[in-house]
Amino acid sequence: MKDFSALASSETVEKTIKALAANGIEASVVDTGVEALKKLTELLPPGAEVFTAGSVTLDAIGLAKAVNESGKYDGVKARLTKMDAKTQGREMRKLGAGPDFSVGSAHAVTETGSILFASLTGSQLPGYAYGAGTVIWIVSTKKIVKDLEEGFKRIDAHIVPLESARARKAYGLPEGFNSFPAKVLVFNREIQPGRAKLIFVKEDVGF
Repeated sequence: MKDFSALASSETVEKTIKALAANGIEASVVDTGVEALKKLTELLPPGAEVFTAGSVTLDAIGLAKAVNESGKYDGVKARLTKMDAKTQGREMRKLGAGPDFSVGSAHAVTETGSILFASLTGSQLPGYAYGAGTVIWIVSTKKIVKDLEEGFKRIDAHIVPLESARARKAYGLPEGFNSFPAKVLVFNREIQPGRAKLIFVKEDVGF
């Protein structure tokens, strides 16, 4: 089986960036997570409404904290944590589904220019697919795969075990708990110019 934790070669990265561009997704590459954070914050206007999807990658580079705790932006997640899901559930769903900016990561990017997102709840997927005005993803080059078939293998064989272990530790879940990709979005093309942007990182960040 392919080593899904190995960084892609420069040639593969460039090939994938060209394929993404052909599919309406603006892609670029930086060397480090620090550079990715800097580049992303340059894309966010001061005071912008930003939803940060749950992401090990975003946590690793400090992006979630920079958006939701810095006071520079209107962090949707910061607002959601203060709301009551029982009485404000409808409003919470709308906030998460249609922000001005939605920022996150991906679980696989194919050399042919498709992006795969797996989720247990699906909370980030409406914004990615359509609801958000702009979507920006930060993705390690280790997530580049040959095609969709290999992308699904990466999710099942690599992501699920790691996410299950993370969830058990983070939430005190029983040893037998295993996460699963209840909902998977395949993002093949963006038809709105400038809406979708992806920043590759030449570092092993995230799953």
